Amino acid sequence: MATLRSSFPSRLRQLLSAQGAMSPSIKLVSETRGMHTRNKKAMELIAKGWSALKEVDRVIDYCELNDKRLIPLLRTAKENFELALETDNSNSHARFWLSKLHLKYHVPGACKAVGAALLVEAADMGDADAQYELACRLRVENDYVQADQQAFHYLEMAVDQLHPAALYMLGAVYLTGDCVEKDISSAIWCFHRASQKGHAGAAIAYGSLLLRGVQVPECLTKFSKKDSSARTSRKNAENSTQNPLEMAREQFEIAAKAKCDLGFRWLKRLDEEEKRLTSL
Repeated sequence: MATLRSSFPSRLRQLLSAQGAMSPSIKLVSETRGMHTRNKKAMELIAKGWSALKEVDRVIDYCELNDKRLIPLLRTAKENFELALETDNSNSHARFWLSKLHLKYHVPGACKAVGAALLVEAADMGDADAQYELACRLRVENDYVQADQQAFHYLEMAVDQLHPAALYMLGAVYLTGDCVEKDISSAIWCFHRASQKGHAGAAIAYGSLLLRGVQVPECLTKFSKKDSSARTSRKNAENSTQNPLEMAREQFEIAAKAKCDLGFRWLKRLDEEEKRLTSL
């Protein structure tokens, strides 16, 4: 018993020493778990705020922007986004949604300067929605060359993340030659990728170009074959020999699936044209 008692302190010191040697790993795991917990909690708060904001968007067209009945919902959204940011200060989504509240809605305590700062921060942190929103605001709200350059910079950042609306906008920029050299092939690539993600406007633009006889660039087929599965690659190979009318129809069907009225109109026109041709 005496031997055990005398050896106990030394054993305890050895155990503590071993724990000290492992502390960096333990600390890293602890920090990772803590970060995951904070991020999870922040996302839950963002979801609550977004749900309140979605309800505002559902009824806002039927009332005044500063209708007092919207205040409770706007406050709920603002409080949840602010709590999300307090919980996880590195969360770019919380910054983006809080910036939208300050910039777009008549929420109590709204400040456009704060909203603009939050939007820039979220964009610089890599949030694709923020990058697209900032690009739109820089293009619309400024008449300066520098603003156009910054807008294009943020637009490209969002496109790098395959943001559908950003792809569509960049396609329009290349199609019109606005601020860049006109490039139909690049425009088609952008419309194609946005259409794949269900963007109705891109599908309409892509289908319209196909009906005008614009050729699908070879680089698009190669890109699709490289990044797609074998099944998708075979489909792309079939599309390359498809009738432009059939390819256009596929695009208008994508738009119609997104409940775009113009997609339905184009499909109707194609049906009428096919009936006319078969009757000749």
